[in-house]
Amino acid sequence: MSNATLSADTATLDELARRHAARKASVLTHASVYVLVNAMLIAWALWRGRPVHPGPLLGWGLGLGIHALVVWPRLGDRFMRQLVERERRALEREAAGR
Repeated sequence: MSNATLSADTATLDELARRHAARKASVLTHASVYVLVNAMLIAWALWRGRPVHPGPLLGWGLGLGIHALVVWPRLGDRFMRQLVERERRALEREAAGR
């Protein structure tokens, strides 16, 4: 392997590592905003003597969970591999039926 190829491979690997790190950081940012905003909503409801509505917590929490599932490699990659395998089997069955 030449130095140019090794350098290109390293650059590609570095760019991929940066993208993965940025995606993980986006989940952590999302989680931080989720905690801060919902803490303020709960504090405001309690201060006003009103009930705390679980809708924003649950709805946004579901979105945050899906975001983490898609981004975090151990969870998202496994899920994606399962989807790809399922689609591959369906396409193989379809091709065999023709």
